[in-house]
Amino acid sequence: MADAALRAVQELPHDLVEDEHVWIPMADGTRLAARIWRASESDDRPVPAILEFIPYRKRDLTAYRDSIHHPYMAGHGYACVRVDLRGSGDSEGVLTDEYLEQELLDAETVLAWLGEQPWCDGSTGMMGISWGGFNALQVAARRPPGLGAIVTVCSTDDRYADDVHYMGGCLLSDNLSWASTMFAYTSSPPDPELVGDRWREMWRDRLNGSGLWLDEWLRHQRRDAYWEHGSICEDYSDVECPVLAVSGWADGYSNAVFRMVEHLDVPRQGLIGPWSHKYPHLGQPGPAIGFLQELVRWWDRWLKGIDNGVMDAPMLRVWMQDSVPPLTAYQDRPGRWVGEPSWPSPHVDAVAHPLARNRIAAPADAVAEERLSVESPLSVGQFAGKWCSYNAPPDLPYDQREEDGGSLVFDSDVLVEKHEILGAPMVELEVTASRPDAMVAVRLSDVAPDGRATRVTYGLLNLTHRDGHADPQPLVPGQRYRVAVRMNGVAHAFAAGHRIRLSVSSSYWPLVWPSPEPVRIEVLTSASRLLLPTRPLRESDEVSAQPFGPPEGAEPISVTQVRPGEHRWRVTRDLIGYESALEVVNDLGVARIDDIGLEVTRRAEERYSSVADDFGSIRGETRWAMGFRRGEWNVRTVTRTVMTSTPRDFCLYAELDAYEDDKRVVSLNWERTIPRDHV
Repeated sequence: MADAALRAVQELPHDLVEDEHVWIPMADGTRLAARIWRASESDDRPVPAILEFIPYRKRDLTAYRDSIHHPYMAGHGYACVRVDLRGSGDSEGVLTDEYLEQELLDAETVLAWLGEQPWCDGSTGMMGISWGGFNALQVAARRPPGLGAIVTVCSTDDRYADDVHYMGGCLLSDNLSWASTMFAYTSSPPDPELVGDRWREMWRDRLNGSGLWLDEWLRHQRRDAYWEHGSICEDYSDVECPVLAVSGWADGYSNAVFRMVEHLDVPRQGLIGPWSHKYPHLGQPGPAIGFLQELVRWWDRWLKGIDNGVMDAPMLRVWMQDSVPPLTAYQDRPGRWVGEPSWPSPHVDAVAHPLARNRIAAPADAVAEERLSVESPLSVGQFAGKWCSYNAPPDLPYDQREEDGGSLVFDSDVLVEKHEILGAPMVELEVTASRPDAMVAVRLSDVAPDGRATRVTYGLLNLTHRDGHADPQPLVPGQRYRVAVRMNGVAHAFAAGHRIRLSVSSSYWPLVWPSPEPVRIEVLTSASRLLLPTRPLRESDEVSAQPFGPPEGAEPISVTQVRPGEHRWRVTRDLIGYESALEVVNDLGVARIDDIGLEVTRRAEERYSSVADDFGSIRGETRWAMGFRRGEWNVRTVTRTVMTSTPRDFCLYAELDAYEDDKRVVSLNWERTIPRDHV
């Protein structure tokens, strides 16, 4: 549940009124389910309303988390509203994909409804993490009346290039993982205590109507209108309200914070800590911060017009991480807060380092041309961790030395002093490839004196996307190409006595789906270089040593762990059949939400496998089980998705079984073959 560091605040400035279930009508007659916490004085003195609009089930799966931050903000003089998306949780309708036009229209309708309530003064804000961060940005770009500011946490401005689906034009395995998550969520029923006898009809509509989202996502393998929809990077000027953009270095969405700070032309602030895919007051790895205090100050400034100096802080605040040994989970990441007045920062310079055989050369060094080649085994990538850490440990990258055995490796000289970088490292490579379709993965690691290598950041590029993601073009085998591979942005301080390592591989499975066939990449050193966003050491920074208060929130609801959960991350190699596999289990056990007497079960299993270096053996399989029980009401769903590939096609198979009182009431199957489009 909540981090042990979180302090539960017993007395808030305002007493609260809570409406556990409120129906909000949409234009087509569909009703969305809302939970509302508001300052009791709002009956006489209306307050601004803050909306979080997500599909993750307000009454059970997010109830504990919601009870920490929504009452806290409401207790500081707001009305906080948690609404289930159409077709999710207790809302009516069917949800068939993420960020649909209907979803955004519904959000505008909800905001207008809030503004008309007698307890709302007409001013509204939107906030959310992940999905809620996405649609807060997307709705802001539509400029609905009354929307005064947003807070977007762990989200993106670019749905194709920087989301869970594709990275550098490469297909992420998290595309399968995330599709399987939503497969399970959208097949879950509403709660009969709130929706009444219609729950079974609503459930069957969802089971039969939501569909297999993975099928749709795989039919858009290049940047097209499907991904442009909802990507505010298409025109940043569409956003006209203040934006607080937040992420963490262990999250998958830190790059978007840099871009939004750079390109938005509104009052804005960026915040990046050491965290995974978590709100910063619950942030892990730590240190967590007093994020809810920051939110109250943000809303006070932009929704109440209080001149409280919130914008006096640096435009971008980040956690500068120190060197650490490679571990798959951290309780805390050592480091310090630093600030930049703008982005790009006047304090950061891109320093170019030529690449020589096995060496990152000094900027002024002359380097002879050498041809270095690699055809990476499929085992490179098994210690990569998740594309996005959800703090379901262990899911962070482990020691990179074994990965480096199947890669081209370039090391710097031993550092004589600390070396800090802030931003996105870039690798410019002169390459050839042995086949028309190929990819490169590049990794930057911090190598300790004892040889242990901690991955700092990484980047991917599908070489057929070398000139953009809209119109991929095959390679001519043997022809030289100059490509740029941007890594994820990071703030890291390499310690004196350590080395900086660049590793280049031709595959990175299972983090990314491999090329259609084995391919050999050749790198020409004389024209290749590493660009490091170097931040020279200064005596002082714009942020004090402790710029945030301690993490705090409202007293959470009572949840009893009926059965403990299980987290497992296991790499196996069979030296008889030569199968390698990564097996992941994220089981939250059985938890009872005490005030409503509901027991919830949620278990996810993932398996990614291959045989030797047979690219035709690549296989991803996921299985989810979700269950809800209260008294005689007992329902569950089981979903299974299998994805394989040939040099020409992606092959999908999926199953959905739904049970009521252990009797199977719905059984559905999908089988799809989707042509590969240079992926």
